[in-house]
Amino acid sequence: MTTADRTTGRAHTVLDSPVGPLTLVAEDGALTGLYMERQRHRPADTLFGERVEGEAVPVLSAAAEQLAAYFAGERRGFDLPLQPRGTVFQRRVWAALRDIPYGTTLTYGRLAEEIGSPGASRAVGLANGKNPIGIVIPCHRVVGSGGSLTGYGGGLERKRFLLDLEGAGVPALAPAGVDTLF
Repeated sequence: MTTADRTTGRAHTVLDSPVGPLTLVAEDGALTGLYMERQRHRPADTLFGERVEGEAVPVLSAAAEQLAAYFAGERRGFDLPLQPRGTVFQRRVWAALRDIPYGTTLTYGRLAEEIGSPGASRAVGLANGKNPIGIVIPCHRVVGSGGSLTGYGGGLERKRFLLDLEGAGVPALAPAGVDTLF
């Protein structure tokens, strides 16, 4: 496969990061996935396309550079072409996630209000959990109703790390068995 083919076909690369290996997936010149090891809702690796070195696909190279700067505390946002695949509702939630400022958090209920669906906090939580481009689409910035640290497809320790990195303060973990997502 040539470099030109890789910009239009599906390809992936794997990066080391402070939260463990990250699999970045690109298709048609856009980032379509960023997955962590053992992430809930992670597709089968066979769906990621050819494994390439990041520089072989411009969007993967740009994503790797921006993620390195983010983890170094030198970048607060991402400027990448994104193409998350999901339902209309999921894409609306994921778009709203990108509006949550670096270093801040928002509750699931407040996010539901922000997208014009105030009674849909559970649906927002489900859509948030299926975010296919973690970190770049900052689903880690959504917390439980009392500000508690709940629900993250990459695991709560990773969520805690990302919020710490951003200086958002680390909310308390929800007590076991308590549903504070909504």
